[in-house]
Amino acid sequence: MKRKASNQAEPKKSLSKRSKTSLSDTEARARFRQGLFGSEVLTKYTTEYAKSSPYKHSVISDLIDDTLLRNVRHEIKENVSFTPKETDIYKIHQSGDLANLDGLDDEALGKLPSLLALRDAIYSEAFRDYVSHITGCGALSGRKTDMAINVYTPGCYLLCHDDVIGSRKVSYILYLTDPDKPWQPEWGGALRLFPVSDRKGKDGAIAKTPSPDVVKVIPPAWNQLSFFAVQPGESFHDVEEVYHAASKEQLEAEGGRVRMAVSGWFHIPQVGEDGYVDGAEEAQAKNSGLMQLQGNPDQHDEPQAAAKPVEQAPSFDDFEEADIEFLLKYLAPTYLTPDTLEQMQDHFQENSSITLSNILNKKFSSKIRDYIVKQEQEQLPDKSDAIQQQTAWRVARPPHKHRFLYLQPGQSKQEDCPIRDLIETFLPSPQFRAWLAMATDCKIESYDLLARRFRRGLDYTLATSYEGEPRLELNFGLTPTPGWGDDDEDDKTGELEAAGKTGKASSGKAKANGKTTAKSKSSVPEEQETGEPEEVGGHEVYMAGDEGDEEDAAIYKSAADDDNILFFQAAAWNKLTIVLRDSQTLRFVKYVSKKARGDRWDISATFDIAEQEDDDDDEDDDKNGEDESDGADSEDSGEEFEGFSDDAQ
Repeated sequence: MKRKASNQAEPKKSLSKRSKTSLSDTEARARFRQGLFGSEVLTKYTTEYAKSSPYKHSVISDLIDDTLLRNVRHEIKENVSFTPKETDIYKIHQSGDLANLDGLDDEALGKLPSLLALRDAIYSEAFRDYVSHITGCGALSGRKTDMAINVYTPGCYLLCHDDVIGSRKVSYILYLTDPDKPWQPEWGGALRLFPVSDRKGKDGAIAKTPSPDVVKVIPPAWNQLSFFAVQPGESFHDVEEVYHAASKEQLEAEGGRVRMAVSGWFHIPQVGEDGYVDGAEEAQAKNSGLMQLQGNPDQHDEPQAAAKPVEQAPSFDDFEEADIEFLLKYLAPTYLTPDTLEQMQDHFQENSSITLSNILNKKFSSKIRDYIVKQEQEQLPDKSDAIQQQTAWRVARPPHKHRFLYLQPGQSKQEDCPIRDLIETFLPSPQFRAWLAMATDCKIESYDLLARRFRRGLDYTLATSYEGEPRLELNFGLTPTPGWGDDDEDDKTGELEAAGKTGKASSGKAKANGKTTAKSKSSVPEEQETGEPEEVGGHEVYMAGDEGDEEDAAIYKSAADDDNILFFQAAAWNKLTIVLRDSQTLRFVKYVSKKARGDRWDISATFDIAEQEDDDDDEDDDKNGEDESDGADSEDSGEEFEGFSDDAQ
């Protein structure tokens, strides 16, 4: 799966560059550890690479001359700026592309001589040949340098991907963690590799599918280089979250758990270089795409969509007493009154989304809470296969798209499971569909239901777009633990909210300038300031997809001011969100940090709806000045609905 959101965005072309220094073999080798280029050492690494699994990779300790690398680390801490950046797939602090070092003025470049020496050594002919010999990947470019400095502090991570973009041939990472405070594996931050299995499809074709469980863990270490050939559909890896310390004092004693590294790629030869083949880059991109689609891998995704068509439910206005009694077994009475339903419909028509607090009644919600609390007290197996063998839950896969535990209707045979009651009895019922049709003024044609559990330190969904006619997407938040950023809602017994009020993103889409800048003081990120709430993820985000943009469309938090978030909802307890989702809209659930106090639980549902005709009266209504003023500020549009009485529950 191709992702621009890997360790760094695609590098920008600098306006002016000095010619890169061409090092002789003697000059280049002097910048590495003594003895690295000896034939016996090279043979050792080549043999180890060939025997490695789950796919071929290499780890070289003490790669660079220690004095040089210590100077590099000092220069970075003192003079390099970093941008905090988040997408659906990562959370990091990032420098610009180091290729732009050549474009700095003499004064700025004079502050980074060791960093420049390191870059030139890594892309020297001597070391490129060394890497080429170990990997057997052929000639590598010395002209196209593609590297950046990434810093992971507690809470940072990079999710599963394969690094396949453009002309990349070999991926590498060189660690610059504190040389005097050795990195401890329990701090996290490891490079982790995923195995890939061949799965036969319905047509007999074989597709490569990564497992949801990592099988190789490579913790960071000072002056350690890890690298592997970029292979479409195979080189899946991630960077484990850097875990929070138990206290600020412990974090300070451990040097802040700052995982600093230089990472990047070697590319195929460019025009004018030895080994250049005209059209090779285009052919590699085409072949990579074909390999990733070979065998139709989507057919092996779990869970598979299972939309069930339905006949039109009876009108809510025609309900009999038994229908109301059925809904009252689940819903809070507040949401069954005609006035509330009318307000909901008006609100949804104006905002295309709505949030309902305390949607389930006290009796049923207590049953749900008790069940989930009990489930979280029971330790789950570590491996996905064991989870599926020992529990009713299955594990969503492949991990370069999503990973979480799920239940579908008919999947669980567990008795007295209130979540099963929701997805098999309540939500598929004609009564609920009639209520939903009334609340949204939509005609329901089919439904698909999924119960989900996002485990701390493990689970997420990456951004996916939706192709098709607009549809309703519902999410029943069933997360009983606090600390998700939505705790102020817990005391409300019933409230309709505008989408913009439900959650708040600190900033919008990132526009990285791709430049490495020199500064007069350290800009290496440190631990979070005390008093600030720590983000633990788990929020669901809807974003506008930007077609043709060079940046990854799922970048949603950086130093930029613009914001393309359409809807943002933190994990919450007993809260229903309804969103009218259009084609091309991106959606994802942010990775849940191990720092969270519990897992994220929800019911995710989609309802296909009939195409709606425009109301001829809309234009006349828009001419009403009062209507225009009421709709001018969508953030205030929910205020009139606040304050339902506790007695209504």
